Formats: sequence, structure tokens, C-alpha cells
Amino acid sequence: MSNKPIRAIDAVQEAEKIAFAPFVFQAVVSLRKLGIFNLIFEKRRKGGITLEAISKELRLTTYGVGVLLEIAESYNIVNKDEQGNFELTTTGYFLAFDRTVDVNINFTQDVCYKGLYHLTEAIETGKPAGLKELGNWDTIYQGLSVLQPDVQKAWFEFDHHYSDEVFQEALEFVFRNNPKTIYDVGANTGKFAISGSKHSDTVSIKMIDLPGQLKIALQNVEKAGYANRVTHHEIDWLSENPTLPKGADAIWMSQFLDCFSEDEILTILKACANAVNDNGEVLIMETFTDRQRFDNAKFILEATSLYFTVMANGNSKMYPATVFKKLIDKAGLVLKEDIAVGEYHTILVCKKK
Repeated sequence: MSNKPIRAIDAVQEAEKIAFAPFVFQAVVSLRKLGIFNLIFEKRRKGGITLEAISKELRLTTYGVGVLLEIAESYNIVNKDEQGNFELTTTGYFLAFDRTVDVNINFTQDVCYKGLYHLTEAIETGKPAGLKELGNWDTIYQGLSVLQPDVQKAWFEFDHHYSDEVFQEALEFVFRNNPKTIYDVGANTGKFAISGSKHSDTVSIKMIDLPGQLKIALQNVEKAGYANRVTHHEIDWLSENPTLPKGADAIWMSQFLDCFSEDEILTILKACANAVNDNGEVLIMETFTDRQRFDNAKFILEATSLYFTVMANGNSKMYPATVFKKLIDKAGLVLKEDIAVGEYHTILVCKKK
């Protein structure tokens, strides 16, 4: 990031933008939900559209549309010409139509927004103080299977979006040594188990997760027709002395360990070291903060850390790879391969010492 000095007048402008950032965010949510962004974009080839025309077409008051467009213009989200016609700026276009931005906005709005009010309490207590806005659980993972539909949809879309683009490449990497038995730790919706069963006719996959998550995953696996080759093992990693059954040729964890504190990650890795076969592999895929080429990607990960703080569990974050390397060594594993996958991900391949 740049360390160039900034003029006081520019600095105070940035400070005021931060002070009123929640207002702008909610204005953007409204502009999206009410169809205003879409309508402005549709009229781009006609030189834009006026406030009055937007109000008439969408059956909204000129007052309501007006206050939204005024703040959007001040934030360089829309432009207004001398005739009063509005068009989207490039920023406005990305806010309206970019898939990654869409996923992030929905996650922020539906999952995190109300809970972020309790961030200070979360820092003070080490507990996910904002989670009470969604339900009465110790961690969000206990409630994933029973979240409100819009909240659940936003959570899973956010979770899957950052792995979908590398999923096939990662899958082929996991199967490069033809493992016969794979443990999918953090099975989520069963996506890996289903894809892995399609990839190999002989592999046996054991899904490992909380009971609520396994219920959803098992339903998806059965629907896909792979129930005969996919088993499961219920586990609560926050319980005392959690263990895994022995006998895995490969243990796969994708964007899973960042859901835990460093001490908890060490517990999980030790359990994996005890469960994996002598010649087997423990494969960890993560988006590490110190492996990002672009500042924007690092910023998204650091914002996600605050979600873990206030909503998820109160004590985890998006980590740098340096932290994982130390924990891998402490767990009795040795790092054999360090592979970049796609634009943002890394796969760490570990074996027993």
C-alpha cells in the first residue's frame, strides 16, 4: 500500500467518507433492490434517464429516488449531466453487476450488518457478540443449517464463491496420487464429496462435520446417487479431545482452518496427523493474507476477519501462511509442497514427520 503523504483536505474527506460509510452502503443496497441501478443501465444508450422518469417507471416517489441518487452522485456511483440524466459510473457498474461485489454486498447486508454493531463487545469478550442478531448459538457453524433462507443463501454463496473458481483444479490435485480413502474435513454442503465421487469410481470419502451440516450434506450426497461410497463422522472440534478415525490416504480441508483460533487449528492438525496413513497426505487450501497479489484481495480477507470476530466464533481470522507453517510443524507434520492455485489460493501438502 502507498505511504505517500496526503493533504489535510483530502484526509478529512476520506475520514468523513468512513464516518458515513454505513449510509452509503445502505443506499447502494436500496439502489440495487429497488431496480434503480438496472433501470439506469438499461437507459445508457439513450443518454441516461431523469429522476422523474425513474420514479414514474418504478412507481417510487421522486423524494425517495432523489435522496438515494444524491448520495450516490456524491460518492461517484452515478453521474448526472446538464439535462438531469443519470448514468452509472464505472464504480456504479461494478456495484450493480460484478459477481464478486454482489456476493460481498449480500454477505455484508444479510449476514453481518446488524451484528457488526457489537464488534467492540466481541473484541472485549473474545466472543461472537453479534451472532445474537441471527440466533442463539455459541458459533455460527452450529446454526448454519437453520439460518433464515436469505441469510443462509448469502453465507453459502460467499463461502463457495471464493473456492468455486479453483475447485476443479484443486480436485485434480487431491486425486493426483489416486487416494482410496479421503476425509473431507468441513464437509459443508457435500460439494467435495459429490465431485470427488464423480471424479473417481473407486474412492471412498468420509465427510466430517457438525451434525447439522452433515444432515444437509448427506441429503445432497444421496440425491446425487453416491450414498454407497460416502460415509460420515460427526465431530465438534471445540469439544474436549476431538479425534478422527484412523485410515485416511488423504485429508482435505478447504477454507476450513481459518474458522478456528491458532490453538484450535493445532488441535485439528494433530488429530489429522494421528488419522492419516503413514504415506498419506494432509492437504490444506486457504486464501492467505500474505499470498495476495493485489491490495484489494488482501483488504477483502482482512474485512472477513472481522466477520469471524463478531459473527462466527470470536477468535479466528484469515491468516498469513507463516502462521500455518508454524502450526503444521507443531502438529507433527512436515510441509512437503506449497502450491499456488488460481489467483488467490494456496494448497499446503503435509505428511507425517
